Amino acid sequence: QVQLVESGGGLVQPGGSLRLSCAASGNVFKIHSMGWYRQAAGNERELVATITRGGSTNYADSVKGRFTISRDNAKITVYLQMNNLEPEDTAVYYCNARDYEYQYWGQGTQVTVSS
Repeated sequence: QVQLVESGGGLVQPGGSLRLSCAASGNVFKIHSMGWYRQAAGNERELVATITRGGSTNYADSVKGRFTISRDNAKITVYLQMNNLEPEDTAVYYCNARDYEYQYWGQGTQVTVSS
């Protein structure tokens, strides 16, 4: 089992920045990729960004150039730096980790972009 604990959400004005963190614990040696997904009210959960153990990244088109995903392999922690936030980025953000058998989810952290 893998446990994921997220932090860093909150309320920010349009154009502002936030940094999300997600720390993994448990059977972390099997994890090959981690990432962030989000779910806005009334919508399905969608991919935001992922990063592999080797550092390869993938982003949703809607966040390219504004969000940056990174990871600290020693701390088994993944970060999401979110800049130039827009009201459309408002959602619950979920951390995700995958091994070759399962995927794991964090409890979610609310990000609200509003003036």
